[in-house]
Amino acid sequence: MKKQFAVALSALCLLLGNEASSQAKPAATPAPADTTKKAPPKPSINDKVKSSKKHAGLFTVYQDTATGSVQMFIRKDQLEKEFIYQSFSLSGPTSLFLNQSMHRSTLLFKIRKSFDKLEFSLVNTNFYYDPNNAVSKSANVDVAESVFFADKVSFEDSTGYLITADALFVSEKLDPVKPLPNPTVPSFMFFNLGGYNPTKSKVSGLRSYPNNTDVIVDLAYDNPAPFNQGGKDITDARYIRIKLQHSFIEVPKNDYKPRKDDPRIGYFSQEVDDLTANTYTPYKDVINRWHLKKKDPSAAVSEPVEPITYWVENTTPVEYRQTIVEAGLKWNEAFEKAGYKNAVQMKIMPDDATWDPADIRYNVIRWVSSMYPSYGAIGPSFVNPKTGQILGADITIEWKPAALFPGDAVYTDRTALSITPAEDATAAFEKMLPANLHNHWKNCNIGKYVMQQYAAGFAMAQLAGATSEEEKEFHKQFLYYLVMHEMGHTLGLNHNMKASSILSPSEVHNKAITSKVGLMGSVMDYPSVNVALDKTKQGDYYTTKVGPYDVWAIEYGYSEFAANEEDAKLSAIASRSNEPYLTFGNDADDMRSPGNGIDPRVMVNDMSSDMVAYAEDRFKFVNATMPKLLSKFGKTGESYAGIRGRYNLLNFERRSMAQAVANYIGGVYVDRSFIGQNGDSKPYTVVPAAYQKKAMDLLVKYVFAPNAFDADAQLFRYLQLQRRGYNFFGATEDPKLQNNLFSNQVVALQTMLNPVTLSRISNSSLYGNTYSVADVMTDLANGIFKADIAGAVNLYRQNLQTEFVKGAIGIIESKTGYDNAARSAAYNTLRKIKTMLGTAVSPNEQTKAHRSMLVFLIDKALAVK
Repeated sequence: MKKQFAVALSALCLLLGNEASSQAKPAATPAPADTTKKAPPKPSINDKVKSSKKHAGLFTVYQDTATGSVQMFIRKDQLEKEFIYQSFSLSGPTSLFLNQSMHRSTLLFKIRKSFDKLEFSLVNTNFYYDPNNAVSKSANVDVAESVFFADKVSFEDSTGYLITADALFVSEKLDPVKPLPNPTVPSFMFFNLGGYNPTKSKVSGLRSYPNNTDVIVDLAYDNPAPFNQGGKDITDARYIRIKLQHSFIEVPKNDYKPRKDDPRIGYFSQEVDDLTANTYTPYKDVINRWHLKKKDPSAAVSEPVEPITYWVENTTPVEYRQTIVEAGLKWNEAFEKAGYKNAVQMKIMPDDATWDPADIRYNVIRWVSSMYPSYGAIGPSFVNPKTGQILGADITIEWKPAALFPGDAVYTDRTALSITPAEDATAAFEKMLPANLHNHWKNCNIGKYVMQQYAAGFAMAQLAGATSEEEKEFHKQFLYYLVMHEMGHTLGLNHNMKASSILSPSEVHNKAITSKVGLMGSVMDYPSVNVALDKTKQGDYYTTKVGPYDVWAIEYGYSEFAANEEDAKLSAIASRSNEPYLTFGNDADDMRSPGNGIDPRVMVNDMSSDMVAYAEDRFKFVNATMPKLLSKFGKTGESYAGIRGRYNLLNFERRSMAQAVANYIGGVYVDRSFIGQNGDSKPYTVVPAAYQKKAMDLLVKYVFAPNAFDADAQLFRYLQLQRRGYNFFGATEDPKLQNNLFSNQVVALQTMLNPVTLSRISNSSLYGNTYSVADVMTDLANGIFKADIAGAVNLYRQNLQTEFVKGAIGIIESKTGYDNAARSAAYNTLRKIKTMLGTAVSPNEQTKAHRSMLVFLIDKALAVK
């Protein structure tokens, strides 16, 4: 207890002592308060994107995981540099060419800083200015700047800028997706998208790599009251959402050298006008081609540093994959001539592959199956628009046309053709399309010729007695041709519609010849399928190797030369253009539509150097096999739909022959050799008058004659469509036979009586043509009227005669288009026809009524007003 008391006392004393001491010392001055405000920590980019997923690459993009909003980071060293933009449709209506793998817009653009914004502007690549010319100091002064996007910088650091990119990606600023309406056509005539709905649109995928950034978007369009509901592929016409890919690509940094274009060889090209040149052809166009370099530059033939590699996508039917690989490798024959071994490589995508075929780093060959295919197959590529260097490519093949047994549903009756010869059916249809789809339609519609030719040829091969093994060989050859053709496009080549004219009718069935040079000069043509009525004489159905033109074109486009030798070497290669096997003409030259082109050898659905002889063989083939359709293809327990479909295909073959032959009347052969080139060639040579008359005689015999369609007579009552639900609403189901057969006759008349054709006949008389417009009209009148002038006129001839008379009247009454020679010939022809009708014997009332109407029409047209 005492001890406890002592401790407490000591503690108390110590406390009191300290207090006294503190009172004795002077008070200390308190430290002043810190009144300065500390700056808040500087925000970082992480603060701006903390709720986003980062996709680092060429352009780093961030997508908010909650809202889906996207931000884009642009490095400062990327300002004022050029980049390439390419868009692809991944899913959408085929009628608007928004289906998978359609390559759309290609742009070259720059990004620049302007005050507090970043601006995206297009680079115009259309012009060249010689830097040694003083005028170049004003280069592009009158070229309007095009800024397609600008956005305020939301964050900046020492390395770059962050912007909100939703308005760039989820919009039509980069690619105007919705087709422009044609103001001259009612909106109900075609299906179109409604108004863009940003609320239902979004960024649905992002991929970013060191050299490219891909942004996948879903764009929604609403139309609350659509006049046109579209087809079965349109789930609801009020609400459409399409999928599009924006790809941003770094301009390649390499030693690629652009190669000049030459009009004698068919490459896709980038057109450049030299605004400092003083010449009639101020062109500095460059071709589209891949960047190939030899591993061993000193070797005559070397493997490339980087080959052109194609992947056969795992959507391809397993049984066709090896055939496609073999077909693609056929192009290596052409590249060896250019100095490359194994320039093309083919690989098969594993079924369990994890990479996306839409990744532009892969060139793929894919298969799709669409309800309404807009093409049979298509092989687009995308390029650097400044140099023509091809950066990537895809090939898409439609299942229906490429399957062993193509569906008949795509081959239907042709509608009635009661149009004057002056009217262009192609142009008439094109008017119904939105304005910005015209070129798409021209490019893709022609692919349907391949579909129809394959289906028609396959039916003909079956009628000729092909065995199951021969049918498989037919299909294999078709796949070879189809893949090589589309791959040719991806290598830079455009169509060569003249290539099918290099061999004679007998040579096309000589495998000893076709195994060496091919069936055609090039795989880039759309030929008639080569089927022989006598199967013991059957040659190749399709060409199965690259042709001499293809080898020559690749040699021009891909051979390497020393800089000081290149111009001379290229000129030497191009100067071979007048060799027979190297003949060339592309889509702009072909005569597939009345009034288009002048050289009848540049045509689709044709074959051989003697088209009249080849066509006669085809007419005989169809007429001989048409009566066999029912016995060959009619099967117990099935409807007659297959009979009808094949009948339409065979008639399509006749129609194709009629048009191809009609092109020779008034035709002019074209040679694009340069002055001083080998041989004594002339740019324009008129088709000999004797051959023009031979073509006319063939048309009279197999298209215009009273018995031209006698082979079909026993089939007519069996051409029945299969009923499906209520599919006969709006039209009766009976076959419209006169319309179908009449179209064969009209397509020939349209071609010959087109104002462009008749004008060319007169113009070409000044440089060799002796088959005048009056001669043509007289021969047509005789061929159309004389055979039955002393008897009854059947239904085919009534339609033909009436249409010809209306056509002649149209020539006279037309305000524009026809020249004086055509009007005079038409007037004289009508007078001759009236004279013939005055001597005619009409044994029945229908013939009498028909002829009375013709006289009435002629009298009305010729009456003095």
